[in-house]
Amino acid sequence: MKKLLIRILIPILLFSAASAEVPAGKELSLLAINVRKADALLLRCGESAYLIDTGTKKEADTLLNVLRGEGVTRLTGVILTHTHADHAGGLKSLLNSEIAVERIYAPAYYVLKKEDGKHPVEKAMKKTAYTEDDVTWLLAGDTLPLDGGSLTVIGPLKKNEDTENCNSLVLLAEGGGGSILLTGDMEFPEESSLLNAGALPHADVLKIGNHGEGDATSEALIAAVQPSLAVISTSTEDEPDTPDPRVISLLEKWNVDVRITQDAAVGVLITLRDGEIAAEMK
Repeated sequence: MKKLLIRILIPILLFSAASAEVPAGKELSLLAINVRKADALLLRCGESAYLIDTGTKKEADTLLNVLRGEGVTRLTGVILTHTHADHAGGLKSLLNSEIAVERIYAPAYYVLKKEDGKHPVEKAMKKTAYTEDDVTWLLAGDTLPLDGGSLTVIGPLKKNEDTENCNSLVLLAEGGGGSILLTGDMEFPEESSLLNAGALPHADVLKIGNHGEGDATSEALIAAVQPSLAVISTSTEDEPDTPDPRVISLLEKWNVDVRITQDAAVGVLITLRDGEIAAEMK
């Protein structure tokens, strides 16, 4: 397969991802929104729409404007992969917006470092219409409803007391004849845990963990997942060591095409349809 340029401005047909195991079903799309060095991923399939992480508090207006521009008026769920502010910071603004959220999801395993000891979900729901009854705490093996596809929690398999990044939810979305692996800020220890358990599946698209920093994305991970396309959510201006040259070199070695959110005005749109994958810089 011929390698594609990263800064490409029109949809590109990348490869055929159809397999007997993954039915084509309805179109599956992922919009990795440019919220600088933070994560905010809009996952859609059929009538389902999930926002996976909410970026920072500072970028909340950007996030909401993108969602409105995409015609999102209701979210099937908001999923926080872990408690860090660059993933959970925009939740309160979202919950106070006109966009309805059917359910809030967060990992059952987490470590709080703040003095008040309150989870970001608890703080974000304060003085809103949302309550604890609207929250589901996720564990590996749990599934979430996805119209025309499937959404499965792969990890974490255990609580990491030392590194909150390694309590990140790892999710596998399947639809459109392909699959997307979403890794939050997973670092090497969580990668090793999943690899040792044989829990990391093949995926056609990989959301690179921890903004492409050097403490994540091992060669063993890439060998197990065998992605054809990777997306990195980061801003070199905010975090100069992202994406790490080792990570980029590794992806090049494995012939994985790369898209980086900072290269797009709105974000990176990845679409799986009938076993084909297209990538667009919006």
